Amino acid sequence: MLPEDLPYWLALWRTPGIGPGQFRLITDHYPTLQFFFEESAHRLRELGFTPEQLAWIQGFRAGRESRLLEGVDRDLEWLEADPQHHILTWADDDYPPLLREIQGSPPLLFVRGQLSSLLLPQIAVVGSRHCSRQGKHLAQDFGRCFSNHGLVTTSGLALGIDAAAHRGALQGAAGTLAVLAHGLDEIYPHRNRALGEQVVQQGALVSEFPVGVAPRAEFFPRRNRIISGLSLGVLVVEAAIKSGSLITAHQAVDQGREVFAIPGSINDPLAKGCHALIRNGARLVETAQQIVEELMPLLGFMQQSALPLRAEIATPKPYPQDSAEAKVLAALEYDPTPIDQLVGLTGLSVADISTSLVMLELDGAVQQQQGGYSRV
Repeated sequence: MLPEDLPYWLALWRTPGIGPGQFRLITDHYPTLQFFFEESAHRLRELGFTPEQLAWIQGFRAGRESRLLEGVDRDLEWLEADPQHHILTWADDDYPPLLREIQGSPPLLFVRGQLSSLLLPQIAVVGSRHCSRQGKHLAQDFGRCFSNHGLVTTSGLALGIDAAAHRGALQGAAGTLAVLAHGLDEIYPHRNRALGEQVVQQGALVSEFPVGVAPRAEFFPRRNRIISGLSLGVLVVEAAIKSGSLITAHQAVDQGREVFAIPGSINDPLAKGCHALIRNGARLVETAQQIVEELMPLLGFMQQSALPLRAEIATPKPYPQDSAEAKVLAALEYDPTPIDQLVGLTGLSVADISTSLVMLELDGAVQQQQGGYSRV
């Protein structure tokens, strides 16, 4: 694509009601988008453009559609403000090939960070915003393992599982990508701004939305198709039965991607979504190594022994066999156990059990949940 054609790509993408499908028809029909913007109003009406769209298109061509002109100017100013700012179109060689293949792939991608990260093999990690401590540990450990095997961890920078997966990947070699549901002049949620800045340095922030577009509820399912579209597969760590993570998993299936899910307790609401995926054909996984081995045949250019695995799940430190901590830990299961039940199981006092639980929780061996404590 000639650089002088970029403003026309931006203008068409900002025109109300223009989606990826109509955009594709236009780019297939016209050699450049400048030719499209010079098309007659009569011909554009024949092609099905609405009066409002015609007004925007003709106004941009005549230099009088201030909303479109100002929007395109903001995009170009953002692009030129920092060498880590990039705008890709379908026509660019750096546009991710896997994403280009999906139905409804975005015509433009706004990227902040390391452009090369988009061309590395990726695995999506998604899950609940309101996750358990164990879920966070798993997401972080899986993200780190993937990164040390040359797989970029791709997620949505949301609170909970997303953020944990990004943090784990940042500890490895390959880095991470965060796909956002708004313009890249902001980082949302605000609590993850610092994390987002780290992602820029060891990966990239990605969005289909132009500069100045604020997050809206309906943008997140659109964002999710990009997360799965960029990736070889999608891992769901924890998800309730109505979790948005399941949307990403279903989109992955439609896109021909592998879907993986981590099982949990039958009494845990955050495991219900994963169990539903497994019943419907998702691969049950317990370690990141299982996913790496599953995807390795798809990565002919990668060395299977690229980087050594780090420990995937932290193992609680050993406690003396006759210690209160050892007795409490032995009595706990992966489902919550109330303290009064632990009294009967261990023969310890409430005070001793409470002290032991504090120490075990600090060591990452147990977690407090509704209904009591459980192993991690």
